[in-house]
Amino acid sequence: MDLRKLKTLIDLVSESDIAELEITEGDGKVRIVKSSAASRVAHAPVPGSAVLAAVPPAEIPSALVTGAPVAAESAAPAESGHLVKSPMVGTFYRSAQPGSDPLASVGRQVKVGDTLCIIEAMKLMNEIEADCAGTVKAVLVENGSPVEFGQPLFLIEP
Repeated sequence: MDLRKLKTLIDLVSESDIAELEITEGDGKVRIVKSSAASRVAHAPVPGSAVLAAVPPAEIPSALVTGAPVAAESAAPAESGHLVKSPMVGTFYRSAQPGSDPLASVGRQVKVGDTLCIIEAMKLMNEIEADCAGTVKAVLVENGSPVEFGQPLFLIEP
C-alpha cells in the first residue's frame, strides 16, 4: 500500500467518529487506531502488519517507530493483592441493573464464586465471579467503560 493511501486513510479516521480501521490488501495489513491525548495505549502489532496511530508523528514513541519492544506500564496499583482480570472484551458494569447497588464495592468481603461485576459482550450479560476470597481493596474500572481481555478489574486482598 502506498503512502498516499495511508495518509488518506489516516485523515479519514481522524476526521470521523471511527475509533479503529483495519484493512487487508493482498499480503499487507494496516490497522489505524485513533487515540486521544487522555488515553494512549500502545498495543503490540501483529507480525506482518503495520499499526499507525492518528496522532502527530512527534507524539509517537520512538520505540513504536523502530519496532523496539515497549515496556508495558502497569495498570495495577502498588498495593499487594490478587487482581481479578477481565476474561473477555466488552463493557464493564458494576451492578446488575442501572441504578441498583454495585455488586462489589471497596471494603466488601467476597467468597470464591461471588459475582463481582457484569461484562456485556455481543449483547450478552456475563457475570464475572471472584476467583479468590478476601476483601475488595480497589475497583480499577469505571462503570460503563469498555474493557479489554486480561485488563485488571478488581484488587482483592486475601
